[in-house]
Parts: sequence; structure tokens; C-alpha cells
Amino acid sequence: MATSRPIQNIIEPQFVIEGAGVRLRRSIAPHARNEFDPFLLFDHFAFNDPIEGPIRGFPMHPHRGIETVTYMLEGSVHHRDSLGNAGLIGPGDVQWMTSGRGILHEEMPRRGENGNIYGFQLWVNLPASLKMTQPRYQEVIAKDIPLAKKDGVSIRVVAGQSAGVTGPVAEIAASPLYLEVHLDPDTHWQQPISSSHTTLAYVFDGEAVFSDNPESISTNTISAVRMIRFGPGDEIQVRTENQSVRFMLMSGAPFGEPIVPYGPFVMNTREEIQQALDDLRNGTFVQT
Repeated sequence: MATSRPIQNIIEPQFVIEGAGVRLRRSIAPHARNEFDPFLLFDHFAFNDPIEGPIRGFPMHPHRGIETVTYMLEGSVHHRDSLGNAGLIGPGDVQWMTSGRGILHEEMPRRGENGNIYGFQLWVNLPASLKMTQPRYQEVIAKDIPLAKKDGVSIRVVAGQSAGVTGPVAEIAASPLYLEVHLDPDTHWQQPISSSHTTLAYVFDGEAVFSDNPESISTNTISAVRMIRFGPGDEIQVRTENQSVRFMLMSGAPFGEPIVPYGPFVMNTREEIQQALDDLRNGTFVQT
């Protein structure tokens, strides 16, 4: 019999400023403790207040040793990089970028038809054996992300499997599950999860009961905007009452390796961080 994962803790996102003055809600950030292994960072970005003035973005900057995942709900992000790639990540699109040994890229937000920009960025670690691999992209437009819809539940499957549907993002070392889930009021949903995987949910609209396990913390009803970290078990159970809920669900296999984060780099040793800095200074960071 499946064991429902309890809620281990609830994370209140904190506002931070990144890039060229971009205000973000950040739930997790890279830390040497590596407590969310294989996940490193989760940001919720929005530019929906007219008094914010001109939209600032993320000018050209480096990455090494990680994967960055951009998922858009509204608006778009124009990107370009040091390898000559460029494109637009629009509403419902996802970009899964494996930075590997090194890439310089730029991400500049654009408002959508309603004047809004709304999306998420997730960082996923790479194991030591792949940190210096060749950079690559998996870009999937909205119409190619499968939608599983049944009995008041709608699931966009980016990576992994849900409701018999397999997401288009593949060959990721962490074997991730990455879903956008929408439950109507008075709906119940459950999702099998590998018992060895780290599992998080980011509730960005509405509220729901996220576990029936008595080992959960004092409250199981979670409302937006919060991040949930689940304890051990092999399935997630979610139940709505009078409200609907929308959340991102992410699960992945931990690598169990020490990490040394330094800004946009996440490596395994201080020496590797120093090498990344030296490569930037010497012009050898990007290899075409």
C-alpha cells in the first residue's frame, strides 16, 4: 500500500533583487548544506505593477555545473547566449538549459497581451561526472507539452510521468518530475513519487490540503504563495475543498555529493570554483 508523503516543512518565499534590479520571490537558493539535493534554486518572477517602471532583466552572465529551467505562464523571455543561440520563451513554454562546462547567456523579459510577466526559474544540480559536459538546450513550446485532464485535474507534464503521460524533457541526470497542476474545487489527486526522490511543491494560486499523513506538521492546508517540502513516502496526495489550487510539483533523485556554490556556478570543490573564475578571466570559459 502506498504511503502518502507528509509535509516536512513550509517555506515562505523571500523577496530578493537579482540581475539588473529584478524583484523575485525566492523559496530556495544554492547552499553548501545542499538540503534540497538535486534542486538548488527556485524563483517566482513577476513584473505586474505599473509603478515598477521599465522592465529590467538578466544581462549576459555565466553558468557552470547546473541546469536552469525557465517556465513561463504569461509574457515571454527573450534569450541569447555565447554560442550563438537565441529565441523567445513564450506563455506555456519551457527551456531546460544544461550549462555544463560553461555558457554565457542573457534573459530579457517582455510583457504579454495583458501587460503581465509571470513565470518560474528552477536550478537543478549536475553530478560531478557531468559538470563539465557540453552545454545543451531542450526548448519545448506550449503546444508540445502534453496535458493530462480528468475529473477536475489538469496536469501539464514537462518532465517525468503523470496520469499515463510522459513529458518531452528527457535525459536529465536527476530523473526529474516537473509538473504544473491545477485542481478544481472539491477534487482529490494523487501522484506516485519515487521514495528516494526529494519532492517539493510550489503553491502559487488558491489552496489545498497537501497530505493526509498524520506525521505532517500541524497544518496540511497550504495556501498561496508557499513552497512545501515533503517527507519520505511514495505518493503525493492533494485535496481541494472550496477553492481551486495551482502549483508546480518537482521531484528528483539526489546525487549525495558535496557542493560549493558561488553565484552562478555550482561545483564540487573550491578548486573547481577557482578554475571557473580563472577561465572567465582568461577567455577560456566558453568553448565552441
